[in-house]
Amino acid sequence: MKRGLFLTAVPLFAATLAGAQEIVTIATRPGVTQSFFIEGMHGRKPEALALLYVGGGGNIRLRMEDGRVKFGERNFLPRSRGEFIRNGILPVVMDAPSDQGQLTDGYRMGEAQSADARAVIAELKRRFPGLPVYLVGTSRGTISAAYLGGALGGEAAGVVLTSSLFGSANLRRQSVSLRGFDFAAIKTRLLFVHHREDGCESTPYSSAASLGGRYTLVSVVGGKPPESGPCEPLAAHGYFGKEAETVDAIAGWMLEKPFAKEIE
Repeated sequence: MKRGLFLTAVPLFAATLAGAQEIVTIATRPGVTQSFFIEGMHGRKPEALALLYVGGGGNIRLRMEDGRVKFGERNFLPRSRGEFIRNGILPVVMDAPSDQGQLTDGYRMGEAQSADARAVIAELKRRFPGLPVYLVGTSRGTISAAYLGGALGGEAAGVVLTSSLFGSANLRRQSVSLRGFDFAAIKTRLLFVHHREDGCESTPYSSAASLGGRYTLVSVVGGKPPESGPCEPLAAHGYFGKEAETVDAIAGWMLEKPFAKEIE
């Protein structure tokens, strides 16, 4: 017997148009729910949707507090929601599913994540018929986006990998990464975005540059002085001070409009 999905929506506003914000929770697997945040478009009509996968443990602690949405917003992708909206892209921020306190690497690479993403994408397409849905990951979130890009095929319109976790060159510090990943397994459009000055050991720009001949690469230079460690969001790793220009390029690529491949 096929298990049905249930939907629980917590709207911040009574409106149900694209201007409304919502926390949405759906059942994705037996006994498991997946929550995500749909940002409001502030009166703009979206042209595409971006399903955002953050780095680190992937748990943004999406919740309602005192009638307001609360979640971790320091990561580059949720921090840049306004830039996506300005470009006509509706940002959707993924939280960890109910059976994952922090996303394990096995989850990010496995079928459970694919099942969760399929259910979320189906719900988004029900709400926003005809709009393409792109998978966007940053740092450790690129493992999620890349593996989903290979698993979901045409269910997603394309994949954007920012500050990709290629792994450390230090063999003593090896962990799960995209080193050796077969990017040809992603049959949809694929974009790499990377800061030339990314100082995080596990996300070297040189690895992104080596793929630039086969795939579209946006390279970023400059920004604000860092206010966090090199592998954290308020540094070149998180496009700190270059959020607007970086998202402009991502959105241009998504909408097949002209965009800068070199951002200075």
